[in-house]
Amino acid sequence: MSDYLKSINGPEDLKKLTLSQRTELCSELRDLMIATVSRTGGHLASNLGIVELTVALHEVFDCPSDTFIFDVGHQCYVHKLLTGRKDRFGTLRQKDGISGFPKPSESEYDSFVEGHASTSISQAIGLAHAKVLSGDRSKTIAVIGDGSFTGGLTFEAMNNLDQDLDDLIIILNDNSMSISKSVGALSNYLMRLRTSSGYLKVKKSVKDRLESVPVIGQPVSDFITNSKTAFRRSLFGGTLFEELGFNYVGPLDGHNLGELELFFRNLRDSAGNGPTFVHVITKKGKGYTPAEENPGAYHGVGKFDVDRGNPDISLADSFSNTFGRTLAELSGMDDSICAVTAAMKYATGLQYFAHLHPDRFFDVGIAEQHAVTMSAGLSKGGKNPVFAVYSTFLQRSVDQLIHDISLDDIDLLLAIDRAGLVGDDGETHQGLYDAALLSSIGVFKVVSPCNYRELIWWLTRLIGEKGARAIRYPRGKENSELSSYSCTGNEYDLLAGDDDRILFVTYGREFAETLKAQTLLKAQGISSSILKLNVISPLPEGAVEEALKFRNVLFAEEGIKTGGIGEQMIARMAEKGFRGRAVLKAVDTNIVRQSSVEDQISLFGLDGCSLQISAKEIMLEETD
Repeated sequence: MSDYLKSINGPEDLKKLTLSQRTELCSELRDLMIATVSRTGGHLASNLGIVELTVALHEVFDCPSDTFIFDVGHQCYVHKLLTGRKDRFGTLRQKDGISGFPKPSESEYDSFVEGHASTSISQAIGLAHAKVLSGDRSKTIAVIGDGSFTGGLTFEAMNNLDQDLDDLIIILNDNSMSISKSVGALSNYLMRLRTSSGYLKVKKSVKDRLESVPVIGQPVSDFITNSKTAFRRSLFGGTLFEELGFNYVGPLDGHNLGELELFFRNLRDSAGNGPTFVHVITKKGKGYTPAEENPGAYHGVGKFDVDRGNPDISLADSFSNTFGRTLAELSGMDDSICAVTAAMKYATGLQYFAHLHPDRFFDVGIAEQHAVTMSAGLSKGGKNPVFAVYSTFLQRSVDQLIHDISLDDIDLLLAIDRAGLVGDDGETHQGLYDAALLSSIGVFKVVSPCNYRELIWWLTRLIGEKGARAIRYPRGKENSELSSYSCTGNEYDLLAGDDDRILFVTYGREFAETLKAQTLLKAQGISSSILKLNVISPLPEGAVEEALKFRNVLFAEEGIKTGGIGEQMIARMAEKGFRGRAVLKAVDTNIVRQSSVEDQISLFGLDGCSLQISAKEIMLEETD
């Protein structure tokens, strides 16, 4: 077997290989990615689908002089392997390893921190303008998937396109997928464009032959090209991208390396044609049969056996699926319940609901703003909408939560998945802000269960309530030490010790760490109490008063410190005359590097051992 990858230490080495050698290199890249992701976890299907396209771009263009922008960024593994990071690729998404997303601090070949969808065209247009103003004629190339085209920011960007940006290239990596299968009118439109590829190939063949005729070939070619464009527009109305100001080319076969390289060379060497939109058809998961057959399941995977495939395609034991199964059960008893997702049916556990009630299930694509405001419409129409969304992606809909939900007194239930620290996805995906944001809006009742029992009980209760509500829960499985903890149904629980020396206050998954701290203190002969908040906003009546009874209070919060629930409670305690010591342990930065959740909890002093040390320090200060 070939081993061309061994010789690749940067894009310049790629250019030394022949086309046939680069074709074999593509197979090597796929093998390495499959082997590595099976050990580390990561985004597999999207990277397998973009191999030839990435190789062709690096072979033809000169990155980093020519700027590459990968929308979302989870399809950047091939780019990383070709830009000097193959020797560290085994550290992918690990602590102190390379990121699973583009990261300029990691390499000069990465242009922006990417982790959320639909940003690349706006970034590319801004950068292309900057280059024009600086007299820089290098190319700016954005690679964006069809799923990201459902995000409104993409259309805002294209609506502001300047046709004088000759060195701007937008590449649509069209694989009919985002995380779940792409949906909506744009997806249908792209399907029609894909099916017209035969017509476009004939057009190119005729054009090439005419241009080879001396003297008259080019003028005749131009005339016929213009005539055929007019004819095609009379039949199909033109392409959306041409109407927006792009020179549209495609669809191209995204796995034909020679065809891609030839096209990109012609594009590189052309001048004065305005911005170009290149439509490339790829197959998500290409080269690994399980991922080809079920690309959604291999979008983001944990460790798996390569020969058997991914054993955790549907992780039954998780907060996401516990939520999903419970919602599906409740919807059988209430036909007003509607479920809304932003391209994350499986990731949020809504596959159960979608199977039972497809007419009440709405996948709006990667469009969280639309999801919230559409839910407002469902509510006004007498329905009971539930929007299931990752905490990190809910951030994109803050204005809609304020303007379209809060001000209009809308009934909406948010099911906020991956709330808190998320581990190896790193700084772009942390769920740190939902509690602070929703509590600042003020109208939301926010519940934070610590285990499946509480999730089921509170979801059932919230479904039957009115107003703006939210239930937030962490990534993955429940903590085994909390699985037997009973659900009281109270807005807060007080686990009282023998005296008033020290009180831990916490909520959600972090409850497990305060229990550990309590046990460690007890082994040292120190009694402590725990105030567990189940409703975190608004602060439950009586919870602040309970805290006032203690001389020392340590609030442990798995969320952002500034504006979080801990700051709010300590401020309330001060207003009511608290004269003891109050200390807040929380996440004090929005840049939380990739590592395990356990490592991240320890990093911010939120683990049981650190909390008991902090508690002892507080009590020691009391005696000084």
